[in-house]
Amino acid sequence: MTDIQASLRIVLVGTQHPGNIGSAARAMKTMGLSGLHLVAPERFPDVEANTLAAGADDLLASAAVHADLDAALAGCHFVLGTSARRRHVPLPELSPRQAAAQLVEAAARGPVALLFGRERTGLENEELQRCHASVGIPTNPGFSSLNLAAAVQVLSYELRLAWLATQGPEAPSGRPVPGAEPEPPATADELERYFAHLDQALHDIDFHKGKPPEMVMARLRRLYLRAGLDARELKILRGILAEAQRMARLARGGPMKA
Repeated sequence: MTDIQASLRIVLVGTQHPGNIGSAARAMKTMGLSGLHLVAPERFPDVEANTLAAGADDLLASAAVHADLDAALAGCHFVLGTSARRRHVPLPELSPRQAAAQLVEAAARGPVALLFGRERTGLENEELQRCHASVGIPTNPGFSSLNLAAAVQVLSYELRLAWLATQGPEAPSGRPVPGAEPEPPATADELERYFAHLDQALHDIDFHKGKPPEMVMARLRRLYLRAGLDARELKILRGILAEAQRMARLARGGPMKA
């Protein structure tokens, strides 16, 4: 799975038990994945992680450890988050098979990430806000608790199937047509900077009229993430925001910024 290995990140957020990190690494390696990223793990490195990795120690040794989710998603242009239950976040919901197909397709254009949350509480709403869609594993409603490493195994298996489906004789090459190379997609960190700019611009033009802005920003996030913006489009949008802010300052008689 060399094509995916360079672009796909399996991101474990706030993992509490090091054994789950080791078991997740083993699950990934059996399916040909290697891009393990850890966000603020409670205990890592740890001998229990190596014990349960059972031969996937190389993935633990090369795992990238990040202090926060921003660092783990830097450069990614497509992000999915696993969730065991509905949250107060209006996200499209994908099955593991749908998620794997979209991740493999997107990985051909640059870095992508699949997020797994904490053992007890999963991903927080603020973390799911960073995702283009959520992924749910259709477990038995009467016994829906699924171990973190088992969830990683399910999604890793689906990712392998999706990748194998691209390797047949009729599979698209993924090479752009000469003279029609697309703009690089906007990355997660670029989008976060845009959302911060958008939030500030809406305040500058008094869009909210004193009402809480959180719901509006959550809906706008969903809109922009669905759009699949590229880097040039994001620059155009930021230029529009800057001009709107400039006009608002002029209307108020305030100083212009260069």
